[in-house]
Amino acid sequence: MEARADDDFTAVNVRGGQLYLVIESTKPSVKLGRLTEYEVIGRHLPTESNPTPALYRMTIFAPNVTVAKSRYWYFLRGLKKVKKATGEIVSVKEIHEKHPLKVKNFGIWIRYDSRSGTHNMYKEYREMSRTDAVEALYSDMAARHRARFRSIHILKVVELEKGEDVKRPYIKQLLTKDLSFPLPHRVAKINNQKIFSAKRPSTFA
Repeated sequence: MEARADDDFTAVNVRGGQLYLVIESTKPSVKLGRLTEYEVIGRHLPTESNPTPALYRMTIFAPNVTVAKSRYWYFLRGLKKVKKATGEIVSVKEIHEKHPLKVKNFGIWIRYDSRSGTHNMYKEYREMSRTDAVEALYSDMAARHRARFRSIHILKVVELEKGEDVKRPYIKQLLTKDLSFPLPHRVAKINNQKIFSAKRPSTFA
């Protein structure tokens, strides 16, 4: 048995004259948190034949900068035949939402790999920002189609400023004029409420 230097030996068991080591890694597990929108710019390394290579810019939604760079090289390798070994990252910039407190409608074009093939799809979401819409997309695709994060390729994210641009009925129903929702079972707050009471409180009138 070979042990790595970054592992901890938590227990030693001896069975039948053989030594067994119980190894427990101290490295924290990697969890994908909230997504961030990044603008990544890269290019091929300069050569004698091409001293000023073209720049390629992409908008990547990723939980951190490391994943954003990895996704950038994944797409650039397939689109422009530029590998990480023969290229370089010029700029990585985080893009912030201009109006984060305004509710907006977003249309997202995606291409994802399912168990039967590759499919194109258009989805609409009503969220506060582009990153919230993409997070809702990943949750929706995981629930409806069992699509993983690595299987979904986001082609375009567009804010639908006009109501006529909205196509999906589940978003159109929220654009109705004077839309209101019922507030059932509203509990009135009692100012002089007792700390102890002999009767069970009832919130129904």
